[in-house]
Amino acid sequence: MTEQKICRGLDANALKLIAIAAMTVDHVAWLLFPGYPAAAVPVIMHIIGRITCPIMCFFIAEGFYHTHDRKKYALRLLALAVVSHFAYLLASNNYLDPHSFIPFYYGELLNQTGVVWSLLGGLLMLWLCEDEKRPMGVKVAGVILICILTLPADWSCIAALCVLSIGSNRSNPQKQIAWCLFYVALYAVVYFFALDKLYGLMQLGVVLAIPLLALYNGRRGKNPAVNRVMKWLFYIYYPLHLFILGLIQLQIR
Repeated sequence: MTEQKICRGLDANALKLIAIAAMTVDHVAWLLFPGYPAAAVPVIMHIIGRITCPIMCFFIAEGFYHTHDRKKYALRLLALAVVSHFAYLLASNNYLDPHSFIPFYYGELLNQTGVVWSLLGGLLMLWLCEDEKRPMGVKVAGVILICILTLPADWSCIAALCVLSIGSNRSNPQKQIAWCLFYVALYAVVYFFALDKLYGLMQLGVVLAIPLLALYNGRRGKNPAVNRVMKWLFYIYYPLHLFILGLIQLQIR
């Protein structure tokens, strides 16, 4: 009976596909509706996109505990972050010329690289904080340093802190949700006052991911061959679709 109940939920493959679809909708909205228009269609598309980050944070935290080699896992994320840096900026509305690939070249602080940089930061936070013998002062200093380093990324240091919160409270979903919503609320406040009020409030759309994650059945998927493909799909799809959107954007300007 328990086995049947588990199978009725969403496996990791299904959740990742949902996250990829939501992310694509969000990024297409930036292409079709540059800036922060208050029209219904782009707002709805961006709200759908808020589903992606919590799911990504969740699986980074899960991957940290299930991977056979954390160093290789971190290096894969680092490689993805480097490749995605160029893809993310090419597809962004802030891209002007090749100088845009150089962080802070035009004097801006936020959105200087993709979210993978922040996800990697969250993985490193978990790695740092899991050792109970490590002094608390070292852990706090390390988390603060990683927050500073990931601040310019998409989703800023918020994604990193969410990975840390999810991974540190694996047995307590209520704490996972509470801490993540707290961090996202901080992000929404910054967005509200520094960028755009409507789009600041829109960040709270991450709550749409909660019922989806609640359906997670703890399984990767039924088909081993599909599982192998899904393991690498995001690594390929994330930068590839951004490069494509970026090239389209250059053509229509």
